[in-house]
Amino acid sequence: MTKTVNLYEAKTKLSELVERAAKGEEIVIAKAGKPRGKLVPIPVQKAPRVGGFWKGKFEIHENFDDPLPDDIQRAFEGEEN
Repeated sequence: MTKTVNLYEAKTKLSELVERAAKGEEIVIAKAGKPRGKLVPIPVQKAPRVGGFWKGKFEIHENFDDPLPDDIQRAFEGEEN
């Protein structure tokens, strides 16, 4: 939802408007009825991913990407034996 406020109101209620924007609301700031800026929420940043979390917990065999046996491949393709 977007709300438009005039510049004077934005100055007097800046803290309140920032909190509302942080909760997801977009607030347009207008001067003389013309939009001049917008307060929007900042996306939540997730912690960076750390590589190696699964290291040593499972094994990928050498034949992992070999072709499937014919009967299993046909089953995946919806063909009957």
